[in-house]
Amino acid sequence: MRRQERDGLAVYRFDSLPSRGVDAFVSTRTGGVSAFPYASLNLGLGVGDDPAAVLENRRRLFSAFDLPLDRSVWGEQVHGDGVAVVANRNAGRGSVDQGSRVPQADALVTDVPGMPLCVTVADCTPVFLYDPGRPAVGLVHAGWRGTVARISSRAVAAMRSRFGSDPADILAAIGPSIGPQGYEVGGEVVDRVRDSFGERSHRLLEPLGDGGARFDLWAANALHLEEAGVEPQRIEVAGVSTPEALDRFYSHRAEGPTGRFIAAASLRPA
Repeated sequence: MRRQERDGLAVYRFDSLPSRGVDAFVSTRTGGVSAFPYASLNLGLGVGDDPAAVLENRRRLFSAFDLPLDRSVWGEQVHGDGVAVVANRNAGRGSVDQGSRVPQADALVTDVPGMPLCVTVADCTPVFLYDPGRPAVGLVHAGWRGTVARISSRAVAAMRSRFGSDPADILAAIGPSIGPQGYEVGGEVVDRVRDSFGERSHRLLEPLGDGGARFDLWAANALHLEEAGVEPQRIEVAGVSTPEALDRFYSHRAEGPTGRFIAAASLRPA
């Protein structure tokens, strides 16, 4: 990833996603107005922060990077496998309030230029999808529940069925989230991972003595992308673990009540 700064705000972009076609980044936690424990660029409504501060933070970020907040689209993020196809009529949903978010959506896909798709994260895995040929773009919020439900591959399937995307043409990027060494899960999650991945689950789980394991969300989502037809060499993994990068990103597991950074992706107008 490469860092970009404007007006005292910083974002990280992916080397594999061409800036001429897609505007894709993850935000950081500095440069906003939120107070502790959300300091300072918290972009998540509904986490206990002052809504006025969150909206000011969103305004600052979108203004600094020349994005239309009033056309941005935010999903409800229920840790499910719902993929929503976003059209012009959805512009602005969730941008300034929780109630208008796209319901039951943990992944968003669109072929409409100039409409930023946004997910909020603080340990869960953001997955970016970009088809430069169609063109079309997708954005996924994948916690452990969404991951075992194959939400990344479902988003690729949605792009194929709705936009005619060839999965082999899709570029993917897996953003900052909790890394495999920091993500310990219990027996229930281990069972769900084994059910979802079968014999390949041994590549994703590092067993612990109590029946739990460390779970590799990055590798799990990459596997599902490959299953969906995305070429392995076209998947970029940031390799940044949020609990180990608290100077840049929020981590709910490391901090408890805290803010949210965002992953955002939009097609650039032709």
